[in-house]
Amino acid sequence: GLALAAPAYSAPYAIDPTHTFVIYEVNHFGTSTNRGRFDKKEGTVQFDRAAKSGKVELTLDMTSVDSGVAPFDKHLQSPDFFDAAQFPTATFVGDKFSFNGDKVTEVSGQLTLRGKTAPLTLKATRFNCYDHPMLKREVCGGDFEATLKRSQWGVNWGLTMGVADDTKLNIQVEAIKQ
Repeated sequence: GLALAAPAYSAPYAIDPTHTFVIYEVNHFGTSTNRGRFDKKEGTVQFDRAAKSGKVELTLDMTSVDSGVAPFDKHLQSPDFFDAAQFPTATFVGDKFSFNGDKVTEVSGQLTLRGKTAPLTLKATRFNCYDHPMLKREVCGGDFEATLKRSQWGVNWGLTMGVADDTKLNIQVEAIKQ
């Protein structure tokens, strides 16, 4: 039989901010876990399951950090941590997708934070695509995580006092096919 291969193309997806959350966790003086999230984020995904390729661009508004404690949020926005006045956004650009079958297992790329860029790999703990019953469009996404050393991006406050360098990043994301 004659088989005709459809041309591979990368479909655009828009990140759904109502189903996308970026949360950090850092050990606080060896006692408890300090958590916060970034309430304002936006981004796009180019994704091609057949070609096993893609690109994700995610931008975080660093002034939207929310720890649940307003005075601490102001400290996080200060030069001690994110220096949000000088560096109002952080970006992750992932352009290397790893797959197991048609499921994404990790996305590798570059994180830019406080004006410094360094590699970051997000491991998928869950990935799925589904046909959204109300939107009548495909939605793809999952839960992704990485542990990074915040000092690599110049976020050094508290390192000598007992606030851990290792910071866990949890990203849950859904993106809607455009």
